[in-house]
Amino acid sequence: MKGLADKPNYMIEILEGGVTLEDVFDGHIGNQALAEKSAFVVGDLGALMQQHVCWQSIVPQLQPYYPVKVNSSPAVIEVVASLGLGFVCTNKTEMSLVLEHGVPPENIILSGVCKQLAHIKFAAKNNIQHLVCENEAELSKISRLHPSAKLLLQLTTEAHAAETSMAFGSSLKSCRHLLEAAKELGAQVMGVTFHIPSSCQDLQQAYTHALSDARCVFDMGVDLGFNMSILDIGGGFTGSEFQLKQVESAIRPLLDAYFPPLSGVQVLAQPGTFYVASAFTLAVSVIGRKVVTRHWDSLAQGENNEDTEFLYYMNEGVYGPFSCKLLGNSIPAPSVHKHVMCAEEVVYPSSLWGPSLDQLDQVVERCLLPELSVGDWLLFSNVGAYGLDDFTCLSSSSQLPVYYTVSTSDWYEMQEAGVALDSAMKNFSVVHYSA
Repeated sequence: MKGLADKPNYMIEILEGGVTLEDVFDGHIGNQALAEKSAFVVGDLGALMQQHVCWQSIVPQLQPYYPVKVNSSPAVIEVVASLGLGFVCTNKTEMSLVLEHGVPPENIILSGVCKQLAHIKFAAKNNIQHLVCENEAELSKISRLHPSAKLLLQLTTEAHAAETSMAFGSSLKSCRHLLEAAKELGAQVMGVTFHIPSSCQDLQQAYTHALSDARCVFDMGVDLGFNMSILDIGGGFTGSEFQLKQVESAIRPLLDAYFPPLSGVQVLAQPGTFYVASAFTLAVSVIGRKVVTRHWDSLAQGENNEDTEFLYYMNEGVYGPFSCKLLGNSIPAPSVHKHVMCAEEVVYPSSLWGPSLDQLDQVVERCLLPELSVGDWLLFSNVGAYGLDDFTCLSSSSQLPVYYTVSTSDWYEMQEAGVALDSAMKNFSVVHYSA
């Protein structure tokens, strides 16, 4: 039962005979020699299919475009492309990757702030027509290097501006001038794109403002003779079915009012994290531990031995697969492999650290865990949006192995949806895994 790193001709294990993901982790952990306890990732391709089914059932009116920057694993690209999604790319590397997987240029959007000239030229050379335009400087570059481009104007939103210190895009007030400049340059403006972050607390208000502004820009564009036919409502989808239903509830009446089906406007969205987060789990081992005495001002119910805290050192940290922690993202507490918690079990305040002994290399600041030993394994779920292309081992600078699996039931469901992993996906080698 050997899997391969995420490179061409990688392997998918079809789980048969009641085999579970837990069995897969058991197998890969058991195969490792004691001296090598290398971290690895398990990818459940069936989870991608399940999220796709969820998306289609809740928001069928939104055409999903996958942002490659969220997770550029070739396996993800192949599955997502086979499901018929479009792609949002931010650079030449991402465009090349998507094109290599047979995605038609018309299903690709080049986004990104301050695009490099080489990236615009590459899009033009490969007939990628849809580009996002944020301001007049970008408009000038695009019109010069890619005169046939079909532009989506990036519209700022209050929700996004509140999240970042560097808001990008054009305000509603400046869109008229940008549209007039596009008219003078002979550029083609096809629509509008905006972004509501997942951290937004008032989705109804945020989408009301954004879609109202988008409708105004559409009307301005039509007045100037543009064929305004594409609306991209961006990302901000966490992966939660509940949150997706909240978004659907907020946008449905607004789309019916501003962009009804009879208007002919194609409505897009960018569900990146939604599709891939839950599909990947990272396994790391405990390589060291330290016991300290510390007093906590507030203790959670059920916490014991309040003066004892454990510091656990793992074989991966923020300079490897947990690099998103350096960007301010929090890492949820892991589960312990082969460990079932019971109500009476003693748990301790614990912190989790990477192997570098750097003060910045703290992965989880505080969580409650049973007492662990060196050699125990921890499983971090929902890591699919961490960026698998950045999953490198600190010690060897080599890519962490990614082992792909799919259950028999998901396999058949994917076949029924037209995703033939063993034939349509040229880079896959399918093997059967049974107990």
